[in-house]
Amino acid sequence: MGSTNSTLLKIPNVEVLMQETGFSPAHIIRLHDRFKALDKEGRGHLCPQDFGAIKELAMNPIGDRIIGAFFSPGKETVDFDTFVKILAHFRPVDKDRPKELNSPEPINSRSNKLRFAFQLYDQDKDGKISRDELLQVLRAMLGMQVTEEQLESVADRTIQEADLDRDDAISFEEFRKSLEKINIDNLMSIRFLR
Repeated sequence: MGSTNSTLLKIPNVEVLMQETGFSPAHIIRLHDRFKALDKEGRGHLCPQDFGAIKELAMNPIGDRIIGAFFSPGKETVDFDTFVKILAHFRPVDKDRPKELNSPEPINSRSNKLRFAFQLYDQDKDGKISRDELLQVLRAMLGMQVTEEQLESVADRTIQEADLDRDDAISFEEFRKSLEKINIDNLMSIRFLR
């Protein structure tokens, strides 16, 4: 326990970080170790190239988009706090965690998980997923497994089904509504420390 506490003491604002993300001390230490391993030069921040060492991202067809989600527009580095907060989107929902009055919605709430997923599609950040943006993701995910014509058909059908206001794009609200029956917590959870 002594080494756990001494490690935690080296992490600035660790109590606030645990409160905001719901990560336990053991999770924070594991994430800190992972962050340090990715930060091979010891700069105290990560750049997009540092994420190349994560084989699951390197093999993921939309790995570039996932890596991009760690970085705010115009920022080319991510610090430890931001790293942990982004990963908190993938923390399973703790149904036993008490909700505090006037506290913000947890980072790993269904709504925040959906917003994170939505931004992976909405590459131009205009608040809508266009047919072209949807096609880019489909091409990356399905590649040569299907024809371009089939990809276009899937994109058209998806937009047609989800686009409630008929503007030929999917807003966040339409995205959220189209995924109402999907267990997003299951799809967007990484079982930390298993």
